[in-house]
Amino acid sequence: MRGARTLLRLRSTRSWASIAAWLSLGSLCALLLAGCNNNPWPDGSASTNTLFTAVLEASPRHLDPVASYWSNDTPYTYQIYEPPYGYHYLKRPYELVPKSAAAVVKPRYLDKDGKPLPEDAPGEIVAESIYDVPIKPGILFQPHPAFARDEQGRYRYHAMKPGELGSRRSPLQFEHQGTRELVAEDFVYALKRQATTRITTPIFSTFAQYVVGLADYGKLIRAEDARLRAGEDPASLDKPFLDFRRWPLAGASAPSKHLLRIRIKGKYPQWSYWMQMTFLSPVPWEADAFYAQPGMAAAGLSLDRWPVGTGAYMMAEFEQDRRHVLVRNPNYRGEPYPCEGAPGDREAGLLADCGKTMPFIDRMVFSIEREGVPRQNKFRQGYYDVEVFERTDTGMPYLVGMQDSEDVKREYTEKGFRLSRGTDVGSYFIGFNMLDPVIGASSDPQQNARNRRLRQAISIAIDWDEWSRIFPKEGGQTAMSPLPPGIFGSREGARQGMNPITHVWKDGKAVRRPIEDAQQLMVEAGYPGGRDAKTGQPLVINYDYYSAPTPGNRPKLDWMVRQFAKLGIQLEIRATDNNQFQDKVRKGTYQVFWLGWLADYPDAENFLFLLQSSAGKTKHDGENTANYENPAFDRLFEKMKLYDDGPQKQALIDELVQIAREDAPWSFGFFPWSSGAAQRWVYNYHPVIMIRDQGRYLRLDPADRAAALAAWNRPVWWPLALIAAALLLLLWLARRTLRVRERTTGRGEVLAQEAAR
Repeated sequence: MRGARTLLRLRSTRSWASIAAWLSLGSLCALLLAGCNNNPWPDGSASTNTLFTAVLEASPRHLDPVASYWSNDTPYTYQIYEPPYGYHYLKRPYELVPKSAAAVVKPRYLDKDGKPLPEDAPGEIVAESIYDVPIKPGILFQPHPAFARDEQGRYRYHAMKPGELGSRRSPLQFEHQGTRELVAEDFVYALKRQATTRITTPIFSTFAQYVVGLADYGKLIRAEDARLRAGEDPASLDKPFLDFRRWPLAGASAPSKHLLRIRIKGKYPQWSYWMQMTFLSPVPWEADAFYAQPGMAAAGLSLDRWPVGTGAYMMAEFEQDRRHVLVRNPNYRGEPYPCEGAPGDREAGLLADCGKTMPFIDRMVFSIEREGVPRQNKFRQGYYDVEVFERTDTGMPYLVGMQDSEDVKREYTEKGFRLSRGTDVGSYFIGFNMLDPVIGASSDPQQNARNRRLRQAISIAIDWDEWSRIFPKEGGQTAMSPLPPGIFGSREGARQGMNPITHVWKDGKAVRRPIEDAQQLMVEAGYPGGRDAKTGQPLVINYDYYSAPTPGNRPKLDWMVRQFAKLGIQLEIRATDNNQFQDKVRKGTYQVFWLGWLADYPDAENFLFLLQSSAGKTKHDGENTANYENPAFDRLFEKMKLYDDGPQKQALIDELVQIAREDAPWSFGFFPWSSGAAQRWVYNYHPVIMIRDQGRYLRLDPADRAAALAAWNRPVWWPLALIAAALLLLLWLARRTLRVRERTTGRGEVLAQEAAR
């Protein structure tokens, strides 16, 4: 009997131990769940002076300034590098301001004999323009091992031995860092590097047209590079240092330590705009030499990943297709926040930081996001301060959502999202292939006039105001010309800027002409009711679109069909991928097409050249996809591009715009809305596509962010309570089952022992 009781106690103890173990495990799970949240950032990050944002698609393709020409590069390059000029953050039209330069300069002009010309000399007699750009003294490069020197003044890391690099994959992993002052020769070196053979140089051919001697310099560098690499393995990542200091370039020099001289062929006022792009950012030869050493390329150490600049920020982390981190450049001198802006900027709070030293933010974390839904959810929860850095098309989905739902509107309003909206220096339009016999130009004056009336009728019929109402996420301001607001010469929004071909002025605003006006033009064009007056056959026109007819595109394609149907025209959709579309336009086998354009720089020349005959797509592989040719337009254009902004240039622009309206090679379409999304604790947020160095202007309120994140993302406790209740129920059931088993087992063992006696 005593043995039975002992056995029973042992089993009971083991059962209770098992229950206790399960209970402990459940408690541990509950504690772990209680400590979990949906915050993608490390604990405490919200209280730091760190900006969290997303970038789309992938890591930057190129960060080397001679190669960088992709929108995924610019969030980094424009924060790191400092070209001579930049744009004023707030003033419109866009105004150039000095950045690493001490002033925005006017060129001096020489004739063909090298004699000085007056400032107002006609562009036709200018043989050369000379830009003498003063560079600000005292600017320092960011800390970098390329500048580090030993006690004897020798560069520590310019002659590294094989294997000495070790496991280092970042310049920050080198023990010694150094810096030096920016000098004019760094800009000369950078301009020479446009001729490099070591990496893609997308703008070299353009610069070679204007910079004196650059075309021949490119030939010289190709020959010198071939000589340096003779006998080398062509597949090797290691290449001998191509030291551009050895070969002078006639068009770029440094007459003194802080004076940059650039010589340009003829008169080319747009050159000043190129000097605000990172192609002309200074490059220290030391960095080029440092990265040219054996083993560097294989370790991912190059200007393409680890730029060396003088800007407000420097690259601190580079995780391919995951995230990138910029930190404040400790050597940055600081610049004052602007005190002037456009009308309404003061009321919007954009001048509150007037005169304060920039940058304001210590650290910027860029996460690669490929999917829109999780990115937008993180923004709504407050984890992204700016939804997508530098993009100007992210705010419209939120603005449209607020229009569609009162609950959504209430949420966004209460959270204080900063949702901007304005127009930008870009456009979308419908173009007509002027080489097509039906809708284009004709050598027969009468047929040419009829085809022009057909294009004018279609331009009236396509209701771009309706487009923006139906597709608000992809809409904009209806265009009256090729020039968007913010570009000198644009008269958009004013009565004198109205397109009289498509609109009339009524009750203080431009109103689209009635469809009856377009139908009358169809009669004059020889297509009454959309049928050929001679044959009675319906007019069928092909519409080429550079994207497949997906469910997302189908409503927009159907809408375009309805616009042409107003005139009785049957529109045949030929939607293809972009490669097929480009093949069609090069061959000229198309009639009507959709196209967009985003300015490289804010000058009328960068839009009006899209209608210049020498830029014809089919004949010259240029950007004039309409293949528009008009000798009068060409003459005025060549004259206009030689003028600086002013009354004479404005008068020429007005003439050019009126010719384009009359000939109607485009239905001018719309200027897309510029929109962005930022949190209420992000100050000085003003997204426009031309301003790419916005990082230094932004300011955070980390305390407001931390409080908002705590309020917007409170833990949901009821699942934990449910788990706890379930654990208690299981415990009670286990205890009850154990007691029944103990009684049953104990009684059975006693009876068995008695029977055994």
